[in-house]
Amino acid sequence: MNYFLTEEQVMIQDLARQIAEEKLEPLRAEMDEKAEFPWEIVEVLRQSDMFGIYLPEEYGGLGGGVLELCLAVEELSRVCGGMSLSLAATALAAFPVLLFGNDEQKKKYLPDLATGKTLAAFALTEPEAGSDAGATRTTARKEGDYYILNGTKCFITNGSVADIVTVIAMTDKSRGSRGASAFIVEKGMDGFSVGKDEHKMGIRASSTAELIFEDCKVPAENLISREGMGFIVAMKTLDQSRPGVASQSLGIAQGALDAAVEYARQRKQFGRPIITFQGLQWMLADMATRVEAARALVYSVARTVDAGAKRISKDSAICKLFASDVAMSVTTDAVQIFGGYGYMKEYPVEKMMRDAKITQIYEGTNQIQRDVIGTQLIRESASKK
Repeated sequence: MNYFLTEEQVMIQDLARQIAEEKLEPLRAEMDEKAEFPWEIVEVLRQSDMFGIYLPEEYGGLGGGVLELCLAVEELSRVCGGMSLSLAATALAAFPVLLFGNDEQKKKYLPDLATGKTLAAFALTEPEAGSDAGATRTTARKEGDYYILNGTKCFITNGSVADIVTVIAMTDKSRGSRGASAFIVEKGMDGFSVGKDEHKMGIRASSTAELIFEDCKVPAENLISREGMGFIVAMKTLDQSRPGVASQSLGIAQGALDAAVEYARQRKQFGRPIITFQGLQWMLADMATRVEAARALVYSVARTVDAGAKRISKDSAICKLFASDVAMSVTTDAVQIFGGYGYMKEYPVEKMMRDAKITQIYEGTNQIQRDVIGTQLIRESASKK
């Protein structure tokens, strides 16, 4: 299908696909087996300017937006959803600074993020605050020119490799979610440490770590926006980033579909390739239809975000919900098409199925996405009366 991409967008897509096929694919199985962070791939992405594609030119970026980021993440994820996260998770952590940071914060942090000199992580989730972000227990109290942070964050993507972390903490517990604030915490700040790296089912070539704040001293100028804006910063960030999760889902699904079609052409049963059986053709046709529907939705929502639309929560949630469900269903079907071989680690669809599952969970479970969509439908209906 023609998605009316610009020449520059096609170049980003082609370059990301080349990197994925030439650099990620040879390392895919090894990185998954060893659960190692792909520093070699990070260097390739740095040299190709991939880290700056969505950031403004004034901060050293290439001046693109969410769509450009989605195109790159999709192509990388077609080969490895885990390795794509070095880029995608850094972008997630950059959005709070890009959307709400002051000029000094943007000038200090965005240029190094644009070149990939620094990696970043977004720290919202806690042991008692997953879907219920308002239950955040990490605290931040003002003492002179510093905020003192105490608490623990868990399941933080890029957590053990990040140079900067955007952190949501409570500055006034009595106000509930309105008492949350957002901070930029740098690696090496007193009282900030990395806990355990998680041993995961999928996306194993990414870092997922616990972050610990014990009387962590953060300069007051590292407060993003103002006190009490943390929940809004977090929610607006997720509105901006969920198309990125959707593009990861899309890439994983497309990779599984490609592998399934190729295998079905080669595999013979009853004296002929299994792709010639109508039942399997219909299965592949349904997979392809879901993938193309997801792609159209992801690109459309990314364009809406880049156009500066004010209310994007519902669209962003729909995009993430649909694409991640497609990723899970398509990868499951791909394993079925491979039969017994699909269950073996020797073939990539087994990994793709494991990688797909997390896309239905992080950056808001798909149950939470349905809550967001339903709430917005109620508001839209009420506003028409």
